[in-house]
Amino acid sequence: MSDSSESPGSYSYALRALHWLIAAVILTAIVLGVATLGLERGTPLRVFVLTVHKSLGVTALVLVVARIVVRVIEKAPAYVPPLTALNHAGAGIVHLGLYALMLAMPISGYIDSGAGKHDFSWFGLFMVPNFVPEDKALSHLAGQAHYWFALLIGAALIAHIVGAIWHAAVKKDFVFTRMWPSWRPKRA
Repeated sequence: MSDSSESPGSYSYALRALHWLIAAVILTAIVLGVATLGLERGTPLRVFVLTVHKSLGVTALVLVVARIVVRVIEKAPAYVPPLTALNHAGAGIVHLGLYALMLAMPISGYIDSGAGKHDFSWFGLFMVPNFVPEDKALSHLAGQAHYWFALLIGAALIAHIVGAIWHAAVKKDFVFTRMWPSWRPKRA
């Protein structure tokens, strides 16, 4: 049964909630990851920030997997009005890239930490199990991949946000209502 805030052109409440929660978790993890670059290695502050960053990464991975499962079950609403073939292909490429990167980022970070034997606890509540054997070369490779995935996800997020703004402010169509059902385009 749908809640009253859903419209035929919007995602379900579950998918919208997961979208915005994942966005908040990932953006916070990115900010903390960048912040660690300016902190001296081995300091308590850097260790704390990295622990929160890694905890958010594990959280993001779990939420993304949940979102994929729900998304497979529920399917996407139709675009209102339908997108051109080029816009539809562009949106598909960006969304597919975002899903791939939302999986690759935390997995590469986990491998980097695990292979480097940098065990950590999830928000101080329990130790995250390490299934990766110690391997400095693998840790380095995974760390490099994590860095490049961060740059790619930044670019994909910019494309995603610019696309949403373009639909809301320039095209003034109903694409943005898929994730924000109460929003209505202001037509001139």
